[in-house]
Amino acid sequence: MDNRINNIRREIRDLRVRMLELEGSVRQQVNRDLDCTESSLRLMGMRREMVSLIRERDALGGRESCPSVTERLLENYRPVGKVLRKRR
Repeated sequence: MDNRINNIRREIRDLRVRMLELEGSVRQQVNRDLDCTESSLRLMGMRREMVSLIRERDALGGRESCPSVTERLLENYRPVGKVLRKRR
């Protein structure tokens, strides 16, 4: 079952990359005053596929938490400080 969850996570990651590329394409089409209907419909189809993959992942017990803004701000992302050495 873990293998299936990992495959779904991989599919979700790949789908997100394709969606970002398509969103960029839609933006370019809009900026050039071109018809973006076909690209937008494909993007909406990808979103439907994403929702179904997430539901399947959650049904298999692969739920992932999404931290709130407060939780993210409380996390320590600072690099570890340098160790100061005494000069001789």
